[in-house]
Amino acid sequence: MRIATASVPARDDLLGFIRVRHRGVLVTTRRDGSPQLSPVSCGLSGEHLVVSTYPSRAKAHNARRDPRVSMCVLSDEWDGPYVQVDGTAEVIELPEAVDPLVDYFRSISGEHPDWDEYRAAMVRQGKCLIRITITRWGPIATGGFPADVAASIG
Repeated sequence: MRIATASVPARDDLLGFIRVRHRGVLVTTRRDGSPQLSPVSCGLSGEHLVVSTYPSRAKAHNARRDPRVSMCVLSDEWDGPYVQVDGTAEVIELPEAVDPLVDYFRSISGEHPDWDEYRAAMVRQGKCLIRITITRWGPIATGGFPADVAASIG
């Protein structure tokens, strides 16, 4: 029987947890105030969560209008640990986005065989980057039975 866990990490431990995880669900706010969720690949650039996208996507529009965002950073395993972080987003457009997009790629995949080719592809595709300054976070949690329930069903 698996017992649920939850522990609030110090900032450095949070960053270490996020650094090796690249799947997330980004939550932005629609014009009507309702949440808009986007499954994303994410990375950590310095102390910022970063997401590559296109300027016309809902997540980019929403983050420009209301920079308050949340992200649930997930483990590769469905039932692995996860954490919710809240923060302030900025949308970085081309041409300023090129070098931050390089950092984004490095944070997820390491070195590219041809950085000039990568930069040119980002410009051709018209990419932008959402950079999130983390302002608050919850516990790193795992699913399972609450400890009191597990104890009662033994």
